[in-house]
Amino acid sequence: MKQAPEHLSALIEPIVEGLGYECVGIDYNPHPKHGLLRIYIDSEKGILVEDCTKVSHQISGVLDVEDPIPGNYQLEVSSPGEDRPFFKVSQFERFIGNTVLVNLFKTIDGRRKITGVIKQVDGDVITLQDGEQIFEVAFAAMSKARLVPEYLIEKGGRSGK
Repeated sequence: MKQAPEHLSALIEPIVEGLGYECVGIDYNPHPKHGLLRIYIDSEKGILVEDCTKVSHQISGVLDVEDPIPGNYQLEVSSPGEDRPFFKVSQFERFIGNTVLVNLFKTIDGRRKITGVIKQVDGDVITLQDGEQIFEVAFAAMSKARLVPEYLIEKGGRSGK
């Protein structure tokens, strides 16, 4: 799973949590002219624009002082949304019984994408069921994973086939 470098996570996560939010994950896409640092936050009450602004101001100040990222980049603070990205095995455990779309680094049974219901998490292996097919996928084999919102499932959207 693509994640931000450890030094960024170690710097950012305590700030987010200190403000009373869950740090769902951090995307970092470096680029010399237009890099992107996106931080996903959540709380039991949900996330409003004001929450994102509050976290953004705190993180900006620390990043300006610490200067952990070379070059230019854009900082975004966002709610994970209904199609929340997954960054940790524990997030799969939390959503057992829900449908996810998983992108893979290498094909499994000829597929680079699997849309399936999370049936089980054993260590770092996630068991997904797509119809009659069962896939046991190591967390490290996933390049990206997102929750599939119920309204898309009901409409037949977001297929990994």
